[in-house]
Amino acid sequence: MTGETVVRLSRVSRFFGDRPVLRRLDLTVEAGRVLLVVGQNGAGKSTLLRLLAGLLPPSEGEIVSDLPPGAIGYLGHKTLSYPTLTARANLAFWRSLYGLPRDEAAVEALLDRVGLARYADEVAGVFSRGMAQRLSLARVFSTRPRVLLLDEPAAGLDPASAAWLGREIRAAAKDGAAVVWVSHQILSDRLLADRLLCLHGGRATYDGPAADFDPVCLSPEAAC
Repeated sequence: MTGETVVRLSRVSRFFGDRPVLRRLDLTVEAGRVLLVVGQNGAGKSTLLRLLAGLLPPSEGEIVSDLPPGAIGYLGHKTLSYPTLTARANLAFWRSLYGLPRDEAAVEALLDRVGLARYADEVAGVFSRGMAQRLSLARVFSTRPRVLLLDEPAAGLDPASAAWLGREIRAAAKDGAAVVWVSHQILSDRLLADRLLCLHGGRATYDGPAADFDPVCLSPEAAC
């Protein structure tokens, strides 16, 4: 149901050694909504996604979710492709890890969806950065996750592919997924988001409608 909270963070902090990366963050992630996360390098954006994905535990605070295993799709900075396997074999293997049945038609449809159908039988090790990114996007789309966590998913994509990605993100939200999207392309990407979270120094300096966010708040000296 759109607007239903699927993950809640309460007073969450994360430290690496003595260095605080996130500090006492309260956040709700809602079904059917796109949450754009912005901030300068080192603001805690990637750490937030790793916490939401369950890849890191919080140092303090609580993360509450009743999502079943496999309900989260996570795209980090690494594509996680197996370079000696073809694009087709990579997708088939990823699907098997999620317990999905062998389905060649589904794999073909995914490759066509991300524009890689012509390269289905080429090994991933020869792919350009953009092609590898599209293959990784096919991986996260393959399970139709209830929560889609995307860390700079347009990295390496040409403008046409980035526009396609924006349409896919909106379609996922329309289908009921909660999307948390880290991006540095604030001016264009906020037009596709429902809500925007700005992190500065590990704290939330803005959490509200994406259309109302003032990009001036991203400047180092801003205190928005």
